[in-house]
Amino acid sequence: MSSFKDLIVYKKAFSLSMEIFEVSKGFPKEETYGLTSQIRRSCTSIPTNIAEGCGRNSDTELCRFLVIAMGSASELEYQLLLCYELSYLSTTDYESLSKELVEIKKMINIFIQKLGK
Repeated sequence: MSSFKDLIVYKKAFSLSMEIFEVSKGFPKEETYGLTSQIRRSCTSIPTNIAEGCGRNSDTELCRFLVIAMGSASELEYQLLLCYELSYLSTTDYESLSKELVEIKKMINIFIQKLGK
Protein backbone atom coordinates (compact mmCIF):
# COMPACT_ATOMS: atom_id res chain seq x y z
CA MET A 1 0.00 0.00 0.00
CA SER A 2 1.25 3.46 -0.82
CA SER A 3 1.31 6.19 1.80
CA PHE A 4 -2.03 7.20 3.27
CA LYS A 5 -1.08 10.76 2.32
CA ASP A 6 -1.53 9.83 -1.35
CA LEU A 7 -5.13 8.67 -0.91
CA ILE A 8 -7.80 11.09 -2.12
CA VAL A 9 -10.19 9.93 0.60
CA TYR A 10 -7.58 10.73 3.25
CA LYS A 11 -6.95 14.18 1.74
CA LYS A 12 -10.68 14.94 1.69
CA ALA A 13 -11.16 13.72 5.27
CA PHE A 14 -8.19 15.79 6.44
CA SER A 15 -9.56 18.86 4.65
CA LEU A 16 -12.98 18.34 6.24
CA SER A 17 -11.32 18.14 9.66
CA MET A 18 -9.58 21.44 9.07
CA GLU A 19 -12.88 23.06 8.04
CA ILE A 20 -14.69 21.71 11.09
CA PHE A 21 -11.97 22.98 13.42
CA GLU A 22 -12.37 26.41 11.83
CA VAL A 23 -16.17 26.61 12.03
CA SER A 24 -16.25 25.15 15.54
CA LYS A 25 -14.16 28.08 16.78
CA GLY A 26 -17.43 30.03 16.69
CA PHE A 27 -19.36 27.58 18.88
CA PRO A 28 -20.46 28.84 22.31
CA LYS A 29 -17.73 28.78 24.96
CA GLU A 30 -19.86 26.55 27.20
CA GLU A 31 -19.58 23.84 24.51
CA THR A 32 -15.75 23.79 24.60
CA TYR A 33 -15.68 20.51 26.56
CA GLY A 34 -18.96 19.25 25.14
CA LEU A 35 -20.08 19.35 21.54
CA THR A 36 -17.03 21.25 20.26
CA SER A 37 -14.73 18.56 21.64
CA GLN A 38 -16.94 15.73 20.39
CA ILE A 39 -17.27 17.03 16.83
CA ARG A 40 -13.52 17.63 16.62
CA ARG A 41 -12.75 14.12 17.86
CA SER A 42 -15.13 12.45 15.44
CA CYS A 43 -13.90 14.45 12.42
CA THR A 44 -10.24 13.71 13.19
CA SER A 45 -11.02 10.05 13.77
CA ILE A 46 -11.87 9.60 10.08
CA PRO A 47 -8.44 10.43 8.58
CA THR A 48 -6.71 8.98 11.66
CA ASN A 49 -8.26 5.56 11.09
CA ILE A 50 -7.54 5.69 7.36
CA ALA A 51 -3.89 6.41 8.18
CA GLU A 52 -3.67 3.71 10.82
CA GLY A 53 -5.29 1.14 8.54
CA CYS A 54 -2.78 1.91 5.83
CA GLY A 55 0.00 1.24 8.32
CA ARG A 56 -1.21 -2.28 8.97
CA ASN A 57 0.11 -5.33 7.18
CA SER A 58 -3.02 -6.66 5.55
CA ASP A 59 -6.11 -5.68 3.62
CA THR A 60 -8.19 -7.26 6.38
CA GLU A 61 -6.72 -4.87 8.94
CA LEU A 62 -7.07 -1.92 6.55
CA CYS A 63 -10.72 -2.82 6.03
CA ARG A 64 -11.29 -3.00 9.80
CA PHE A 65 -9.97 0.54 10.23
CA LEU A 66 -12.01 1.79 7.27
CA VAL A 67 -15.12 0.42 8.97
CA ILE A 68 -14.14 2.34 12.12
CA ALA A 69 -13.63 5.47 9.99
CA MET A 70 -17.13 4.96 8.57
CA GLY A 71 -18.54 4.78 12.09
CA SER A 72 -16.82 8.05 12.96
CA ALA A 73 -18.22 9.59 9.78
CA SER A 74 -21.74 8.56 10.81
CA GLU A 75 -21.14 10.03 14.26
CA LEU A 76 -19.99 13.26 12.65
CA GLU A 77 -23.05 13.29 10.40
CA TYR A 78 -25.29 13.34 13.46
CA GLN A 79 -23.17 15.96 15.23
CA LEU A 80 -23.32 18.29 12.21
CA LEU A 81 -27.11 17.97 12.23
CA LEU A 82 -27.24 18.68 15.95
CA CYS A 83 -24.99 21.73 15.56
CA TYR A 84 -27.21 23.00 12.77
CA GLU A 85 -30.40 22.46 14.78
CA LEU A 86 -28.81 24.30 17.73
CA SER A 87 -27.94 27.16 15.34
CA TYR A 88 -24.21 26.69 15.86
CA LEU A 89 -23.82 26.20 12.09
CA SER A 90 -25.27 28.33 9.33
CA THR A 91 -27.33 26.65 6.64
CA THR A 92 -24.50 27.23 4.16
CA ASP A 93 -21.87 25.67 6.44
CA TYR A 94 -24.11 22.73 7.34
CA GLU A 95 -24.95 21.94 3.72
CA SER A 96 -21.34 22.30 2.57
CA LEU A 97 -19.87 20.15 5.36
CA SER A 98 -22.61 17.54 5.00
CA LYS A 99 -22.05 17.30 1.26
CA GLU A 100 -18.32 16.76 1.78
CA LEU A 101 -19.00 14.16 4.46
CA VAL A 102 -21.40 12.20 2.24
CA GLU A 103 -18.76 12.14 -0.49
CA ILE A 104 -16.16 10.84 1.99
CA LYS A 105 -18.55 8.14 3.24
CA LYS A 106 -19.14 7.00 -0.33
CA MET A 107 -15.40 6.86 -0.97
CA ILE A 108 -14.78 4.83 2.19
CA ASN A 109 -17.55 2.44 1.21
CA ILE A 110 -16.08 1.95 -2.27
CA PHE A 111 -12.62 1.41 -0.72
CA ILE A 112 -14.06 -1.29 1.57
CA GLN A 113 -15.79 -2.95 -1.39
CA LYS A 114 -12.59 -2.92 -3.47
CA LEU A 115 -10.79 -4.70 -0.65
CA GLY A 116 -13.43 -7.41 -1.02
CA LYS A 117 -14.52 -7.46 2.60
